[in-house]
Amino acid sequence: MNRNKQTELLGGIITLIILILLVFLSNVEVNKLSYFETAVNTIISPIQRIITDLKNKIQGNSEYFANMEKIQQENEELRTQNSELETKLRELERIKADNITLQEYMNLTQKYASYTTIPAYVINKDVSNYSSNLVINVGTNDGVQKNMTVIADKGLVGHVISVTEKTAKVQVIIDPASTVSSQMSTSNESIICKGTLDNDQVLRASYIPTDAELIKGYSLETSGLGGIYPKGIHIGTIEEIITTSNIIDRYAIVKPAVDFSKLNTVLVVTE
Repeated sequence: MNRNKQTELLGGIITLIILILLVFLSNVEVNKLSYFETAVNTIISPIQRIITDLKNKIQGNSEYFANMEKIQQENEELRTQNSELETKLRELERIKADNITLQEYMNLTQKYASYTTIPAYVINKDVSNYSSNLVINVGTNDGVQKNMTVIADKGLVGHVISVTEKTAKVQVIIDPASTVSSQMSTSNESIICKGTLDNDQVLRASYIPTDAELIKGYSLETSGLGGIYPKGIHIGTIEEIITTSNIIDRYAIVKPAVDFSKLNTVLVVTE
């Protein structure tokens, strides 16, 4: 009997609590529920942002790595194209240089058609105040011999001083040891042109006859004397006349017709 009363009492208490809760909830204002919702959102929102940022970062990294792989592939393709272009450019430069050389040979052979010549190009230069020599790419196999005259488009270069089967060394006229018998284009008077130690860009014309009239700008050419150089090859022009107290000692500075610093193609005169 007592147990039944306790059960009824407990049931009544639970029922009362439920009723009280229903009444409380029914009387709770909507704005109070909004405050509760705001509080919950305040707690949950940062967590949501962290999760969202983490998701975006992971997705961004995937895109970043995908873009990096694409960029690396494009760079590799560009490097390959650049290498191919450089190869083509070098090929074009070589063709251009060959064409220039061939054109120079044609000009030379036409200009000196009266001579029997062998075309050659310079493969080494040793030009200084003490020695001025060139090495060309023809030798005894091509018919080149010692003491043969070497000329260029503008005029006299020098003569062969030694020769191998495939190469020849040329002493140029600006070498201090070089001597060229020359004459002015306006007279038959012989003048000696030599290289100088103090300036490898000019010649010194000396042994000038006392009655010879020297004028700045006059052209000098080979006289044909001396047994090496044929007559009539242009040497250079008189740039300055140096007078002294003794007219016998006067001399002239001659500018060579050939620019040896830019010399690339020559002809070896065989006859």
